[in-house]
Parts: sequence; structure tokens; C-alpha cells
Amino acid sequence: MERKRVNSSKLRSVGYNEKSMTLEVELSNGQVYQYPKVYPEVYRRFMAAPNPTAFFDDKIDEEYTGRRV
Repeated sequence: MERKRVNSSKLRSVGYNEKSMTLEVELSNGQVYQYPKVYPEVYRRFMAAPNPTAFFDDKIDEEYTGRRV
């Protein structure tokens, strides 16, 4: 999955597969996590958020179950 760099101290890059509704997040330490069943609108809001770290902590990590890949 292709990921886009994000301006965040905690996150390095974020990718999304709209067909499978899978969000992929690379943390600044190099670990990669996938979050299934994430709606496209959530991904769009994530990428547009002024503070990606806060959005990730509040709306992704708390709401979805991720698995390390």
C-alpha cells in the first residue's frame, strides 16, 4: 500500500485502500499498523486534520482495532 508522509512527531506516513477500507499507519519508530473497516470520510478527515497525532489518538487508535504488520 502506498503511504503519504504526514507532518507529525508520532506518525511518519499514512496510506489507505478504499476498496478494502483499510487504513495503514507508519509510526515514527518504523512500526506499521493496519486498521480495517475505516470509512473513506474518516481517512479524508485524518489527512486534513491540523494535528494528525491528535486525530490519530482520538479517532483512530481509540475507535478501531489495529494489527501490526
